[in-house]
Amino acid sequence: MKISTKGRYGLRAMVDLAINASVEHVALNAVAERQNISMNYLEQVFAALRKAGLVKSVKGAQGGYILARDPAGIKVGDILRVLEGNLSVVDESETNFDDEKSIQYCLKQNVWDKIDDSINSIVDSITLEDLVHEYKRLNDMESIMYYI
Repeated sequence: MKISTKGRYGLRAMVDLAINASVEHVALNAVAERQNISMNYLEQVFAALRKAGLVKSVKGAQGGYILARDPAGIKVGDILRVLEGNLSVVDESETNFDDEKSIQYCLKQNVWDKIDDSINSIVDSITLEDLVHEYKRLNDMESIMYYI
């Protein structure tokens, strides 16, 4: 399995949105500019994300996009499945796994299913909030708390 530009750009744009849309809507062209992504391509990506209920859009001069849910409630897996579809490493429609005595079935159970489980476990354990915190930490942007 290889994540396409649609998945990679979509995930980058969602992290950007989570960082920049904490209070108000963010214009899609601002996200496109910050992330160096084609505006037309980003519009297609966000149309899919909006349909899936991950972002909300507001029309007009002051319009833009905002996350539809709290960043802690949006998993990387949610975003990638919307943009990429099934995250399986093997397209099961191309292979016959019906014969339980076949090598293909043995490989499915002992290799492909385990890889799929690992991928799903990882992408479902990371939230947008986790990525925002990590981005801010890497860029020394985390607010410093002073205790008196």
